Amino acid sequence: MGIDFLKNHAEAQPAKPAFICGDEVLDFATLNRRASRVAGAFASLGCAEGDRVAWMSFNSIAGAEIANGLRRAGLVIVPVNYRLRGAEIAYVLNDSRARVAAAGPDHVDAMAAAMPEVHGDVRFVAAAGDVPRGWLSYAELMRDASEDFESVGDGLGASMIYTSGTTGNPKGAWRPHGVDIANVLQVISIFELTQSDVHLMCGPGYHSGVAFFSALHQVLGATVVLQPKFDAGDALDNIERHRVTTTFMAPTLLQRLVDAQERRPRDTSSLRALILGAAPCPFALKERAEAAFGQVLWEFYGATETGINTVLRPEDQLRKPGSCGTAVPGQEIRLLLEDGSEAPTGRPGELTVRSSWLAEYYNRPDATSKSLRDGFFSVGDIAYRDDEGYYFICDRRIDMIISGGVNIYPAEIEAVLHAHPAVMDAAVIGVPDDEWGESVKALVQRRAGMTSTADELITFCASRLAGYKKPRSLEFVEELPRDAAGKLLKRQLRESYWTRAGRSI
Repeated sequence: MGIDFLKNHAEAQPAKPAFICGDEVLDFATLNRRASRVAGAFASLGCAEGDRVAWMSFNSIAGAEIANGLRRAGLVIVPVNYRLRGAEIAYVLNDSRARVAAAGPDHVDAMAAAMPEVHGDVRFVAAAGDVPRGWLSYAELMRDASEDFESVGDGLGASMIYTSGTTGNPKGAWRPHGVDIANVLQVISIFELTQSDVHLMCGPGYHSGVAFFSALHQVLGATVVLQPKFDAGDALDNIERHRVTTTFMAPTLLQRLVDAQERRPRDTSSLRALILGAAPCPFALKERAEAAFGQVLWEFYGATETGINTVLRPEDQLRKPGSCGTAVPGQEIRLLLEDGSEAPTGRPGELTVRSSWLAEYYNRPDATSKSLRDGFFSVGDIAYRDDEGYYFICDRRIDMIISGGVNIYPAEIEAVLHAHPAVMDAAVIGVPDDEWGESVKALVQRRAGMTSTADELITFCASRLAGYKKPRSLEFVEELPRDAAGKLLKRQLRESYWTRAGRSI
């Protein structure tokens, strides 16, 4: 791209805060110098342009320095999900062929425990706190590094983000040349982002959407407020204190934010763009969010592998229930039936995308080829398009329930359950059924103090859905398994039922 946006901002607005984390403030001039030190420090460890560096941490100032420094050196940051343990961490380090693995103070122990299963000559760096035997100290590396480093990388740089692994081991979505500057500018324009924005980064930085929206604001020279781990009350306090204008989060986090705002309102009048992604957002939650924050909701559909494909603007949130918006210019979207033909308006088909955003799976040409059809990429989502060109995601292909030969989309049933005042969270899965092959089962987390019964909730669904879609059984659970980005881990939920039945779906 030929653009070193950090250097430009350091010269134009040196004293402006680039990052704020608690009481810690890092201005653009200091960030620029620290990024050069990072670039030199990792180069001194033998890293060359294109090499991968794994990073496992909560959101932090050190993480911001490292991300910018690696980009300057032409290195590729590989964010590691901080919920992983042991062999899971080792898998990411081995699969990405990381030259260096670095960890924040809260995750050094977890990464150290994975070391026996890591192959090759990987250098380990502790970003803060105690430095285990055999590890290097980030503070010492930075102390000895020079601020004179000639930039190699530019723009957003190459990226490799591991998918959530809903169908097995996670795969590295690899963009060796980064995101095209035209795509970056297009997204900035679509969401109406500006240099005067203050962005709250409150989700986990290893999630592609969280990292991307933070990076967009860095490109603009806006200020990014970092929340190490999501806490709804703290997020609201940050919005009020720093006059936050934009943020990105998954619907699960939005629900907690709305709950907290309803319990104790803060001044969120500065907020003008609350961007949703990563999972479908229940309509009832959108209504509550608009009541709490005003008409500030944006929603998009996309994937780590395909970028941002559709956008639903604030004025359409309540007008188009269940929609994820219209196609982003330059995105070719096809909805394909099983025979490869295109689905007509109103009929669900597999959503496939062709654009300059597309990633490939690192070291997995087989997986990349399997996801491509005539240059169009699919992550397995099923959707339909209405006569106005708005898209509606039905569900993941792998989550679809086939009962008595009829396709049933759990997301539709989950949306109905979420509309019930007693429901805090809900998941719908297919479980073994001797007569129908699969039957619809709902797993529900009740709100505190609520006593609604399973029969009441099934009746509620039956009054709003076709008879074949209503849950045949419903169980209450303490909590549903979700990753830190808010995605339901349905494979975990289904596994025990199908294992007991002695068969797979």
